[in-house]
Amino acid sequence: MKEKVLEKTVVLRLEIGEDIVSCVKDVCTRRRIKAAHISGIGALKKAVLGVYNTETQVYKSNEYNEFMELTNLCGNASVMNGESYIHLHATLADEEGRAFGGHLNEGIIGATAEIFITVLDGAIDRVHCDETGLNIFDI
Repeated sequence: MKEKVLEKTVVLRLEIGEDIVSCVKDVCTRRRIKAAHISGIGALKKAVLGVYNTETQVYKSNEYNEFMELTNLCGNASVMNGESYIHLHATLADEEGRAFGGHLNEGIIGATAEIFITVLDGAIDRVHCDETGLNIFDI
């Protein structure tokens, strides 16, 4: 992973084999980022996307083990229990142009990824919501 800071934005270039989620969390932890908007594009060779069921409070995971374009990565960074908390969603496209999306649990780089972490002033904390089973913004 390569990184560069431009004003309040950390620009990342991920390398083949790296995982988007762990790299972004590493950067946010090291740089003590407590609130940020995250966006990016790239190409993956493996992805695990989740879709949340509010009735069962369980994510259904869908795994993709093929080369796919990361047509959109969006999400945020916040803090929960004093640790970096990364929440990412992704849209992927296969070679036929079919799109798949959901909560990004894992995204292994197949070629590269170009990611922007735009740091916000202040902090956003999260709390657990018993009703939904999700960790939500505490605002």
